[in-house]
Order: sequence, then structure tokens, then C-alpha cells
Amino acid sequence: MPLHAEPPPGVAPDWTIPQGFERYSAKAHGTWRTLYRRQVRTLAGRAVPAFLEGLRRLDMEDGIPDFRRLSDRLERLTGWRVVAVPGLVPDDVFFAHLAGRRFVAGNFIRGPHELDYLEAPDVFHDVFGHVPLLTHPVFADYMEAYGRGGLRALGLGALTPLARLYWYTVEFGLVETEAGLRIYGAGILSSRSESRYALEDPRPVRIAFDLMRVMRTRYRIDDFQETYFVIPSFAHLLEVTLETDFAPIYRTLASLPALEPGEVLPGDRLCPLGRRSRPRRRTAPGAPLEARAG
Repeated sequence: MPLHAEPPPGVAPDWTIPQGFERYSAKAHGTWRTLYRRQVRTLAGRAVPAFLEGLRRLDMEDGIPDFRRLSDRLERLTGWRVVAVPGLVPDDVFFAHLAGRRFVAGNFIRGPHELDYLEAPDVFHDVFGHVPLLTHPVFADYMEAYGRGGLRALGLGALTPLARLYWYTVEFGLVETEAGLRIYGAGILSSRSESRYALEDPRPVRIAFDLMRVMRTRYRIDDFQETYFVIPSFAHLLEVTLETDFAPIYRTLASLPALEPGEVLPGDRLCPLGRRSRPRRRTAPGAPLEARAG
């Protein structure tokens, strides 16, 4: 939908809308159940355990969740709530909701013919993909910290690098575990095909998380990712977010060329797909092209 400067008619000043839970059809709930059950099967042994535990605690298998009941359950765990919005919202609104421990979610669900591909995020992506990890106290704190950081970045003109951080963590992040790499990014968790690709395909590069490196790297919005960044833990991600002064990083990034998806630098630590082991290194390709940032 077009992004308006002011809320459209019928939308609250904070851009929230009623979910309209009572208007979901039996077919819509059936689509949710189909997506839910097949994705749970796909994620066994692939998703970070905290996500699977969050699914269990929120009990969302039987149909599209009622946001009020879901929020009551979630709020008791970590203080977060889920609010419905009409689609894309302005950056300041998005960040303010995160900073207030409110996760914004679309209220429509894809059609049965769109199970494997959808251009705009729907309620399955937003709720199944994102909300279970909001039951994890450390990740929940990271999301709030990101929202507060976004509000600061608005005044520094630094939304592009901050958007890359969100993309490569919240949407397409991987985490190291003793059993090997696991998925925690919602864009992967809600996609059956990318859940397999992210962990099993040899083509993408999987690079150990480094804040500056992440914020320099463009991303793909039209295909599977060519680069995934791997955090050692949620605690590390939160610590970096809380303890880093982002302003000098933004100034440094303004003088550096962006890096292309799939590009590997000599200093990158590549993460193996199996259990933790000695990292491999590759040489960097040619100089990156200058193009529109992801």
C-alpha cells in the first residue's frame, strides 16, 4: 500500500486498526493451519530452540490468533503486545511501537495459491515468524532496544544502515549453537524453501556477526539471500546494541562504499554448516558495484 504521511481514514493516530478477528473465514483459518503445520515440520532441527519453545507457549496451531488473547499471553511473559496495522507504516511510527514493546502486524492472510510466495508480509509472516521469539526475554529486549535506536537514527539520517541491521538479524539472522547453525530470522522461519536453503545450500555465505560489516552490506528483496550473518547468542546481540555508540559508526559508514550481497572480505570469519569448528576463509571478489542500497 502507498505510505501516507498521516494515517488514512479509519486508522488510529498511532496507525493501529482493529484486527477484525471475527471476520476471518474458515478458509482463512485453514490456510493458517496448513502453513503452520508444514512449517513446524520443516523447522524441526533447523530453528533455534527458543523459537520452538515460543510456539509451544503461545499455542497458535488451531487458526489465526486473536491478537487480544495472544497479546495477553505474551504480555505476561515479556511485556510485549501485538497490534494490527493496515500495512507499511512510517519509520517513526514503527520504531515508536517497538520502543513501547508493541509489535506491528498485518491482519490479512495470503490465499491458498500463495503458500510459497508472497510479495507483502501477511499475518503468518508477522505473527508466526516474529512473535514466538518475543517470548524470549533477551530477544524481546533487543527488539525494544532496536526501536529506541531507530528513533535516534531518524535524527542522524542513518536509516539505511539501521535497516540492514534489522534485515540481517530480525528477518534473516542465523545463530550458532552447539548443534550447528540455527535459524532465528522471521523471513526464514516463515518460508519453507528458505528454511532449507539458509542452512543447507552451499551457495550463500554465512559470516560471523560484526556490526560494521552488517551495516555496510546490501541485501536482496527479490530472491533468497546471498549472505547470512551469524550471531553467537541473543545476549551478544543485545549487548552490542546497548553498549555501542552508533553515531561514530554512522559517520564512518557514510565514507565507505556499500558491500554487495555475497561478497566476502579477507577478514570475514565464515561459519561452517555443521557443528562448531575451525572457520574457513575466502578471498574477496572485485570491488563492489555502486547501486541502490537494500
